[in-house]
Amino acid sequence: MEVSLPVWIVSILVLTALIAVDFFISRKPHDVSIREASIWTVVWVGLACVFGLGLFIFGDSQSGGEFFAGFITEKSLSVDNLFVFVLIMAKFSVPSIYQQRVLMFGVVLALVLRTIFILAGAAVISQFAWVFFIFGAFLIWTAWKLIQEARAEQGEEEWEENALLRWVERIAPTTKDYRGTALVVRENGKRMVTPLLIVLIAIGTTDILFALDSIPAIFGLTQDPYIVFTANAFALMGLRQLYFLIGGLLKKLVYLSYGLSVILGFIGVKLVIEAFHGIGVHELGGFEIPHVSIAFSLSFIGITLAVTTIASLMKSRGESFVEAAEHGPGHLEDADAASKDGAGNR
Repeated sequence: MEVSLPVWIVSILVLTALIAVDFFISRKPHDVSIREASIWTVVWVGLACVFGLGLFIFGDSQSGGEFFAGFITEKSLSVDNLFVFVLIMAKFSVPSIYQQRVLMFGVVLALVLRTIFILAGAAVISQFAWVFFIFGAFLIWTAWKLIQEARAEQGEEEWEENALLRWVERIAPTTKDYRGTALVVRENGKRMVTPLLIVLIAIGTTDILFALDSIPAIFGLTQDPYIVFTANAFALMGLRQLYFLIGGLLKKLVYLSYGLSVILGFIGVKLVIEAFHGIGVHELGGFEIPHVSIAFSLSFIGITLAVTTIASLMKSRGESFVEAAEHGPGHLEDADAASKDGAGNR
């Protein structure tokens, strides 16, 4: 899809304005209620749907399909990333009233980083079609790694600090407690950083790792930089509210990693197929290499996520009742209530 420079500029300005509005509304630290999180989640998803329909109307069905496939994939990967955010918040004991500020920073930083990666990826892809082989192999390896990690998970999951974060903590004098939303304070004439800055660095460095998976994944669905950028932007915006909305449900999505591994593996294979076509190879061993349509990709992703979510909730519900039954009949009602509970009692 051909996108003119004015359209790019207007799109970036509108997205920036939306982020500014979101920041203005949440500028005062407070505990985010389920009602607030629900409303804004619906607003962000609704805006994404309107944008996608606009591509169908003013662009073409191919562009619209690519946007929705990319948006759903990126949103799903973002939900998986929320697991890590929960672990980071818990490790640093971030007060609930400051968590939305941390997440807001994370979203903005992720948008900046992914924009850089998207531009770099688009430039490389336009010059070297064989790079799809690398992207495809990386996604297939990532899919296998996700399965291995999901099968190996035992007990309470923990988040490990990276080398950069350990270095910052070692050289920077840090206050023992949080000082509101301040990142740096002065005590006894000495400048010190607050734990909030350490958390922001943790979120930021984690965002870089997330982008390494998500950018190759969406390039496997579309090579249009405009669609790649907007799908990422809409998937990330609203992530903060989604964190508070489904925080209590994250542990119930026990098969999410398996579902995402299937999707990443599928996209990886699709990238390898695209790579063969890109270098002019359309047959292998006498067999024609097929084209994977965006309609098939969108259907495959949607069905995989639906099956994963339903299976996860059924397993979690079953485990709740088994646990309640083991403790006695009086716990059955509590298990039923817990299975229906959302993020309200995180």
